[in-house]
Amino acid sequence: MTQTIGIIGSGLVGKAIARLATSAGYKVVISNSRGAETVKELVEELGPLASAGSTEEVIAAGDIVTLSIPIAASEQLPADKFAGKVVLDQTNYYPAFGNNDVLDKAELTSSELIAQRLPGSKVVKGFHNLSWLHMKADATPSGSANRTTLPIAGDDAGAKQAVTEFFDKIGFDAIDAGSLADSWRIEPSTPIYFWPYAPKMDLQATGPDAEAAYTQPGKPVSREEAQHLIETADRPSPIGGTFDGMPQVHVDLFMAQASAATTAN
Repeated sequence: MTQTIGIIGSGLVGKAIARLATSAGYKVVISNSRGAETVKELVEELGPLASAGSTEEVIAAGDIVTLSIPIAASEQLPADKFAGKVVLDQTNYYPAFGNNDVLDKAELTSSELIAQRLPGSKVVKGFHNLSWLHMKADATPSGSANRTTLPIAGDDAGAKQAVTEFFDKIGFDAIDAGSLADSWRIEPSTPIYFWPYAPKMDLQATGPDAEAAYTQPGKPVSREEAQHLIETADRPSPIGGTFDGMPQVHVDLFMAQASAATTAN
C-alpha cells in the first residue's frame, strides 16, 4: 500500500520535501497556516499523489508527519492528535527568532522539547541540517556511488527505521546519531550542520552569480564522514544557530521561509 507523508508547513522546506516524496511515489497531504486554498497551485504542480488539508487532516493521514515549520510554531500544534505518529522533526533552534530558556540552558535538545510538546508521538530528528535547495540538488538514486548521508536521532527504533526507509526512497542514506538526548550532535552550529552539504562558494558573493553557485549540489557526504562529524561534535555554546559566515543568499532565503511560516495550522 502506498504510504502517505503528512507535511505541516508549505514554505520552502515543506515544498522541497513534498516534491521529493511525490517523485518517489508517496502520497502527500500538506497544510499551511493560511488554509488549503493557498496550497492549490502547489498541489496541482505535484500531481495526483498530492492533496491539501488542515493540520488535523495531515496528522491523521500521515504515516510519517513532517514538521516543516519554525520551532516556535510547534507550540500551536494540536498536540493530542499526534499520539502514535512518527514525526520527522525538521525544526531548528535559532535564538534570533526568539529565545527559549530551556534550550539556552541545554536542559533539553530541541527535539526533546518537540517530543514533550507532542506527547505519545515518535519523534525523529532529521532532514533539518541542509538547505531546501540541497534537499533536491543532493538527492541521488539508491545505490549511487555519490550518495550523501544524513543523520537522524530518536528514541524509537521502529520510527528511525521508517524514516531511514523514507530517506532511501527520496535519495539519501541515513546514519543513526543516537537518541533525542544525543541530537545536540546534529543541531545548528555543529560540524554536520549545513556546510558539508553545501557547495563551496565565495561567501562574499552576492546577486545572480552567488545564487547560481549556491544552487549547485554539494560534495557527497559519505557514511564514514558523517559518523566522524557526529562523533567529534562538541555541544555548541551558545546553543542554537547563527547566520555567521553563511552566504547572504542563504540568509535571505532562510529569512523568507521563516517569515512566511510563523503559525502552524
